[in-house]
Amino acid sequence: MPTYKAPVNETMFVLNDVLGLERYRNFSGFAEATPDIIEAIATEAAKLSEEVLFPLNLAGDREGCRRNEDGSVVVPKGFRGAFELYRAGGWLGLAVPEEFGGQGLPYVLHTVVAEYMSSANMSLMMYPGLTQGAIAAILVHGSQEQKQTYLPKMVAGTWSGTMNLTEPHCGTDLGMLRTRAVPVGDGSYRISGQKIFISAGEHDMAENIVHLVLARIEGAPAGTKGISLFIVPKFLPDENGEPGRRNGVSCGAIEHKMGIHGNATCVMNYDEATGYLIGAENKGLNAMFVMMNEARLGVGLQGLAVAEAAYQNAASYARERIQGRSLSGPKAPDRPADPIIVHPDIRRALLTIKAWNEGGRAFLLWTALKSDIAHRSSEESERQAADDLLGLMTPILKGVLTDKGFDHTVMAQQIFGGHGYIEEHGMSQYVRDARIAMIYEGANGIQALDLVGRKLGMNGGRAVMALFKEIGDFCEENRADESLSFFTKHLKKGLNDLQAATMWFMQHAMAKPDNAGAGSTDYMHLFGLVVVGYMWARMAKAAQAGLAAAAGEREAFLRNKLITARFFMERIMPETALRKARIESGAETMMAMAAEAF
Repeated sequence: MPTYKAPVNETMFVLNDVLGLERYRNFSGFAEATPDIIEAIATEAAKLSEEVLFPLNLAGDREGCRRNEDGSVVVPKGFRGAFELYRAGGWLGLAVPEEFGGQGLPYVLHTVVAEYMSSANMSLMMYPGLTQGAIAAILVHGSQEQKQTYLPKMVAGTWSGTMNLTEPHCGTDLGMLRTRAVPVGDGSYRISGQKIFISAGEHDMAENIVHLVLARIEGAPAGTKGISLFIVPKFLPDENGEPGRRNGVSCGAIEHKMGIHGNATCVMNYDEATGYLIGAENKGLNAMFVMMNEARLGVGLQGLAVAEAAYQNAASYARERIQGRSLSGPKAPDRPADPIIVHPDIRRALLTIKAWNEGGRAFLLWTALKSDIAHRSSEESERQAADDLLGLMTPILKGVLTDKGFDHTVMAQQIFGGHGYIEEHGMSQYVRDARIAMIYEGANGIQALDLVGRKLGMNGGRAVMALFKEIGDFCEENRADESLSFFTKHLKKGLNDLQAATMWFMQHAMAKPDNAGAGSTDYMHLFGLVVVGYMWARMAKAAQAGLAAAAGEREAFLRNKLITARFFMERIMPETALRKARIESGAETMMAMAAEAF
């Protein structure tokens, strides 16, 4: 049976030693988030994750959700009770403004909690995860009346939320959507159409479900310019704001899918359902992208979270499973064989996952902190710089952490050998659950195209140039420090490769756009390598600084951090040269073959 322990020590090291969270005490919500309070909250989240959410993960996968004949959906046994504990603890509103019932704490702290809980039970945590995305969209684009009607109950968790974009014929290309909205004359609309792949679309854990639905108002322009966003509740709020008349929205089916069986992925039918415009007419994508960007960061988090759970089980198995002898001589001479963790190839796999998980966690929390700065700083220039970086990092974080998350669950499964292919060990579930994160909220190929086609050139390349300068300055400032020169040397080489690939796009992609498309995925991963390498260089600096005063477990922790940092630089960072070479090969060969030859 699988196990899980939340990495609280890892989190606190990143927040305190690397990011220096106390420097932001002047931001709203940060004064209350002292290191002691953050550690206490993280410890409570760890307890809920380990003792309540995680024990339901394997059983929820096996049982799945059940749709009744009336269209209602029943979640797996134990989910309702666990969700009630989560809801009662106020976890859903951790970073939501206090005026709507939240606690107003930093988004970076919400991210800490979300990682632990997603590691413990990804399927269950998707229900409040979709709600948090809907809350974000209503906060930014909703009217005051809409905020007062929906947000307090959604923040309390008594009502949940969804996002409805995809249709049977329309995935990424939202300009093709057919769901229509007909104005009634009283400010409401009649929404008709079908949406598919709707996570948490129907379930029995909330009194009401607030669907955010993309639709086209009659007479609106074709394509994406004519799309609007609507609030379509399952039950229409009555005069007291409580669930009233049942709306014309129903679950037509539950998708039969590869993983996340504990989450109800629904086909949603809208039959002249009453909906309310959120934001301006024909500006639905602006409103939806608030939710989409929140969701993309959350999905990147899922990639890390599942890989962390898989890694912990693989490491535990490798310490216990005996098989063969060490190449350098027996390490357990009193036993018939050595534990497989003595074998270099097992260590290669474990250190690869460990290095990506710890570097990815720093990347995730650093990005979440940028969101806090963008929304809470009193300095306009600081807000702008953070928002620029947040926009640039979102497709990289989503694409890289989910691609690697899946790769690493497979790598962890491989360590189990044949036992990894047997359901009772739980490794198969991690592989199956991690796979969806590469697809939903914008498939990773789309993330790569978004990065190359939109984010690089945004505001004249302001964000990418600022990041290149930040990393370059770090390398230069620490180049003379002998304890850090190894890390800065490798980081600078990776940065040089990234800058050269960026310049190659500037020179070759304008005249031939296929060059950008052909190199986009490699570029996204090249960028991710450099950013995670930057995180490792910063962690190495923090670890070196802390060693002088460290002893016992703390000293061992910091020394292991430095070993992992060296491994990342030696074995993983050199991949930047490979990615650069692929990018510079261009699109000619890739596009040369006729379609019918495939």
